[in-house]
Amino acid sequence: MKSTSLARGAPFDVPAQVNFIEQGAGAPVVLVHGLAASLRDWDYLLPELDAAGYHGYALDLLGHGESPKLDSRAYKTKWVYKHFVQWMDALQFPEPPILVGHSLGGYLCLRYAIRHPEKVRALVLTNPFYKLDQLPALLRRTYRRPTINALVVERMPEWVFRWIIDLTNAAFGRTGDSDLTLSDGVRLQTALDYKRTAPGAFNIPNTVRDLTSDLPRVTMPTLLLWGDRDQTLAPDSFPALLRSLPNARGQALSGGHVPHQSNPSEYNRLVLEFLKSLP
Repeated sequence: MKSTSLARGAPFDVPAQVNFIEQGAGAPVVLVHGLAASLRDWDYLLPELDAAGYHGYALDLLGHGESPKLDSRAYKTKWVYKHFVQWMDALQFPEPPILVGHSLGGYLCLRYAIRHPEKVRALVLTNPFYKLDQLPALLRRTYRRPTINALVVERMPEWVFRWIIDLTNAAFGRTGDSDLTLSDGVRLQTALDYKRTAPGAFNIPNTVRDLTSDLPRVTMPTLLLWGDRDQTLAPDSFPALLRSLPNARGQALSGGHVPHQSNPSEYNRLVLEFLKSLP
C-alpha cells in the first residue's frame, strides 16, 4: 500500500513528506534504492520478503520517484540522509530493522549504521557507493558540473533515456550472458525514474564523504553482493570493502550495477538465506 509519512518533532530544512510502500508482516526490512531510481527497484524482492514472513518497506528518496523535489540544482548528500533518517524515526519500528541498500542507498545504510548501530539489526549492501573514487574518472568529472547536468536532464526527453538504456542492454545481450540484461518492464521503469528524478540530484555523488575510515565500526552482520561487471562503480572496490567490514560475508554475482534487477532469482535467494541465518 502506497502511503506518505510526516516525521514529528523539530522542523527540518528538507521536506518531511516521504512516498513509500510497505508489504507483509514480521521483522522489518527497509529497502533503499540508488541514484536516479525509485522504490520500484525492489519489485522483485518485496513480494518474496512478504512470502518469507518479513515486513518490507521501500521508499522514494528525496528528489526521486514521488517523494518531494527541492528547488535546487545541486542537491547535497546530507539533505537526502536527513530526509531518510526522519522517515526512519517516524516509522517507530518495534525492533531494529534490517537495511538493504543499493549504490547510493548502500551509502545511506552504511552511514546510518555507523551513526546508529543500536538501530540496525543487519545490513545487505548491493554494489554500494562508499567513496568517490569508486566512480570512473569521466563520471567524476561529470558530477563536478551540477548546473550543466541539471540543464541536460531537464531538457532530455524520456525517449532518449530509454534509447540509452536499450543500447546498453543490447550491448550486454550480445555477450550472451542473460544475467547482464534487463527485462522490458525494468528498462521502461529505469527510463521513467531517470526522467522524474530532480535534476539537481545528480550532484549528490559529488558531496559524499569517504566512509573508509569508519567501516571497522560496522559490526552488525552484513551481506555484501555486487555485479562483477559493474560499469558505474569499480568492481574491485567491493572486495576491499568486504575486507574492511569485521562481520561481513560477500559474493560477486554475474551482472552489472543492478544485480537485484538483472539477476533477481539468485539475488533474492542469497538475501533470504542471509536473513534466515540471523540470530
